[in-house]
Parts: sequence; structure tokens; C-alpha cells
Amino acid sequence: MARFSPSIAKLISELGKLPGIGSKSAQRLAFHLLSRPPEEVRALADAILSASQSTRLCSLCCNLTEQDPCEICSSPARDRSVICVVENPRDVAAMERIHEYRGLYHVLHGSISPMHGVGPDQIRLRELLARLRSDESISEVILATNPTVEGEATALYLARLIKPAGIKTTRIAHGIPMGGDLEYADEVTLARAIEGRREI
Repeated sequence: MARFSPSIAKLISELGKLPGIGSKSAQRLAFHLLSRPPEEVRALADAILSASQSTRLCSLCCNLTEQDPCEICSSPARDRSVICVVENPRDVAAMERIHEYRGLYHVLHGSISPMHGVGPDQIRLRELLARLRSDESISEVILATNPTVEGEATALYLARLIKPAGIKTTRIAHGIPMGGDLEYADEVTLARAIEGRREI
């Protein structure tokens, strides 16, 4: 195994803690950073530190923000009767890119996964339920958790909790992606596509 100076080994170790970064990628990133001018490295370090210190969770939707409430929650142009529940802040960014959804959000910061020791108390579920109880103008909750086993389990759990309150609870459709071939789709995807069919 290659021997590195303590500072390089520490840098590789810290980079290796990032999601999707293995030991080889961590080494490549470390040596790339070390080859850059000091002002570029400092700018990156400053950006990371600044983002870490200035962002917090919105007190309403639990999305990452620098102002509280966040820009979406405080916008008078948003439809306050609909809340789209997503797993993480990246999902909010994805939904906003399509420019079709004009309601509000709630970010769970995870999904229920008993195999990984994540139960309802480890995600921002309590905040969502408190929000639904305190705001009578909410008429629909869209469950937009990921189409994974954990995402489906989370959506079903939420639906069971929300429906008795008389709030319309919907699930985003899942199916064949545009440009995809039916022959390569798995059974679950095909079943979802059939279930989510609509008249044209």
C-alpha cells in the first residue's frame, strides 16, 4: 500500500468519507487539489465552510436555507394548499427544475429503513404532521419519495397517517422513462406504468 505524508493521508481519508467516493477517487481528488494554486484551494475550502455555517433547516419545510422561512415557503406566488413530500433537498431542486409544480414542500431528510436502523423518529416526520395539524388550508399531500423499497414503505406509512385527517393523499406516478425500451424495464417498473396509465 502506498505511503503518504500524514497531511495527504488525512486529506484522502476525509475525501473518502464523501458519498460515492472510494479510496482511488479520494486519492485522485486529493492530488488534483494539491496540484491547484493555493487561492483555488482556499476558495473551495471557504465555500465549503461558508455553506456549512450559513445554511440551516427551514422551520416550515425542513429544506436547507440561508433565510427562515425559506424562499419557497415565504413566496406569495406558491399554492399553499398543496405540500409535496420528498426525501432530501436534492429532490426539491429536481422538482423545481421542471417548473410545473407551484405548491410547497416538506423534506424528510431520509426514508424509513428498518434494515439500516432508520425509523419514523429519525426523519422529519413529526414536523410534517405538526404542520398538517396546524394549517387547515392544506388540502393535498403529494408523496414524492423515491421508487425504492424504502421510499415505497415511507409513502405507505405516511399515507396511513395522513388519510384519516381527511387530507387528499396522492403518490407521484412511476413508470417507463422517456426514451426507454419496454424490454429492459423490470416487472415493478412495468406494473407501476400500468397502474399510472391515463386517458389520452
